[in-house]
Amino acid sequence: MDLEHFKQRLLDKERGLLADIGRFESEAREAASSEAGDPLDKASSSEGKSTSFEESNLEWQTLVQVRDALQRIGHGSFGKCIDCGRRIEPVRLEAIPWTPYCHEDQERHDKAVPAHGSLTL
Repeated sequence: MDLEHFKQRLLDKERGLLADIGRFESEAREAASSEAGDPLDKASSSEGKSTSFEESNLEWQTLVQVRDALQRIGHGSFGKCIDCGRRIEPVRLEAIPWTPYCHEDQERHDKAVPAHGSLTL
């Protein structure tokens, strides 16, 4: 397995996530500072802030997973499922290099979490 390849992809993803999070936070601040007195404008602004917050939250969750994957590279455990210890499928790592689970264990986790709250890794 080419760890340098995955490390570079994870570092690129980390930079992209940090840029996105900064943009979402900036958008939320702009929406807060431009709230007008009109109830329709306030509702629209509130919806925009909520959307930016949700997107930023998802980006933060992914950032944590990316950083965890970078730590696994450093510890020599990258590419091994954190549940069962089996090798994570190469095609899965190519698609989602920050995944901590093999496909089988990911499915088990997905079934344990309600559909509206699950994050597929």
